[in-house]
Amino acid sequence: MDLTAVTPMLTDRDIAIIELLGEHGVLTSPQITAAFFGSGHTALHRLRLLRIWGVLDKFVRYRPGFGSHPYHWTLGPVGARWLALSHDEPAPSLRSVRERRDRLASSPKLEHLLGTNQFFADLLANSRADGGSHLVRWWSERTTANRFGRRVNPDGHGLWTAQDRLVGFFLEHDTGTESLDRLVAKLDRYRRLRAEGGPGFPVLFWLGSRTREQNLHRRLNGKDHGTVVATATREGGLAAWQQVWKVQGNGRHRLPLHELPCDLGTPGPLNPI
Repeated sequence: MDLTAVTPMLTDRDIAIIELLGEHGVLTSPQITAAFFGSGHTALHRLRLLRIWGVLDKFVRYRPGFGSHPYHWTLGPVGARWLALSHDEPAPSLRSVRERRDRLASSPKLEHLLGTNQFFADLLANSRADGGSHLVRWWSERTTANRFGRRVNPDGHGLWTAQDRLVGFFLEHDTGTESLDRLVAKLDRYRRLRAEGGPGFPVLFWLGSRTREQNLHRRLNGKDHGTVVATATREGGLAAWQQVWKVQGNGRHRLPLHELPCDLGTPGPLNPI
């Protein structure tokens, strides 16, 4: 469909989905449902309609032993054109939009990206269900690196508010493919960012198991890394906003996301508050 025909039919929720896909590339049906809808049936009906209009596109990825994944949603040609023009940017070609979709579908990093996006989608879902909390900001790896002067390269950055407290954080979504020494080495870049005028946001390691978490803390303890470091695991099914975060040097006590130590600092070139 033509953009001028589609635009009057776009809801605020549709536009929010377009903006998220423009920033983060791909979201699954369950992620979009949790973040924006009350039921999977309603979500799928709307998403299919947006695909018919050309606003969205989708693909399915098969994993041996696991079967087909749910639908993975990306921007379609009309959605990509709307997003670009609404930000006063050149509209992408149909070829470039399809190439972006195909790159995501074939990327060896897709599972990592979806894991990162799941972390934030869960926060969005909690924001929708609980009026007392809100994901104020969710930046992708690319945007975060650019906005913080390319000093750091986390998988994502967010601002989370709950119980009248605002906490910024950098997310390191760990899948176990990097050595623990490599994880610890990343902290030096956050220390330098802080020393050069950046914020004192905690660095969150979102890990796959308690065993890996314990081993990481053995590497961390006894050293001052110049930044707050907190860890939690996806094991056990608890969510990121809950009392799951173990701060380095704070014993066994765990904190909810909004209670993590955080120095927002002073706005500046390396602190885009």
